[in-house]
Amino acid sequence: MRRDHGVPRGIVHRLTIESSALKGNLLGDPTERAIDVYVPAGASGEGLPLLVDLVGFTAGGPAHTNWKNFGENVPERLDRLIASGTMRPCVVALPDCFTKLGGNQYINSAVMGRWDDFLLEEAVPFVEVRFGCGGSGRRGCFGKSSGGYGAMVQAMLHPDFWNVAASHSGDVGFDLLFIADFPKVLRALATTDNSIRNWLERFFAAPKVKDQDVHILMILAMAATYDPDPESYMGVRLPVTLDTCELIAERWANYVKWDPLTLVEKHGEGLKRLKALYIDCGDIDQYNIVYGSRRMHKRLTEMKVQHVYEEFPDDHTAVDYRMDVSLPFLAKALSEPVSS
Repeated sequence: MRRDHGVPRGIVHRLTIESSALKGNLLGDPTERAIDVYVPAGASGEGLPLLVDLVGFTAGGPAHTNWKNFGENVPERLDRLIASGTMRPCVVALPDCFTKLGGNQYINSAVMGRWDDFLLEEAVPFVEVRFGCGGSGRRGCFGKSSGGYGAMVQAMLHPDFWNVAASHSGDVGFDLLFIADFPKVLRALATTDNSIRNWLERFFAAPKVKDQDVHILMILAMAATYDPDPESYMGVRLPVTLDTCELIAERWANYVKWDPLTLVEKHGEGLKRLKALYIDCGDIDQYNIVYGSRRMHKRLTEMKVQHVYEEFPDDHTAVDYRMDVSLPFLAKALSEPVSS
């Protein structure tokens, strides 16, 4: 049941793509991937801008097209925004980027797979050719949490590919985001004799997934992303000692180099090429991301990178309603003429 039956309904196309970029990933994840593609009501997609939804940890693109109780899924939200004139029409692609470890950060990893290459070399060109949408000057990405991190990092690394980006509560400020969780992970591993393999095998075999275990899994997934060890089970090793929880400097350095606050020092100038950059975060974000977001906003301002930064009175959970702000902003920027 749709929340509003009177709004013209766009079409969601389910495509599949066989990925070469994901072949050989050490998790054994499938290389055939679904991409849901939203096309506005009455349109074919031809000539429209393209936005790519980078979904957060524990989800994939198709989760955003599923029916949602007491709310809207992304296609329904797009229908409402476009029908009301709040948002200019866009094609929106929602690729399945889920992994066995619960998700990914949309960068290349020797363990998780070459997700950066998947997006730029495979998924986006595939959608653009199929629907005649997007193209140079007319494509962007957005996401929340891990997806917000992905949008920010994609924009920094590839400002000639992406033209707009929005990060909702995206991972930033790794010292505040991750370090406090390492003792919790060690306590969890202690129940399996400090064996990451035994803990993961127990997790995969459990008849019920517990919320606290998903959070442990997320930290292990970050390890396989930022400091992958192909010799370890599923590529996971921690950047702390297992007995005293002391940071192992060379391993932690591998995380820090992927913190947006580090990347911006080398790649921040590229953000000046974007047509629009949007960043927001809840002011009581339980993962402390608001503090990293403020640091990023401060640094971008110092670098004279044009962007919109907003804080809102909420935490990290269930904040899809913020798309009502970001998506019209991105779509308007993408609808502007492409510079010659």
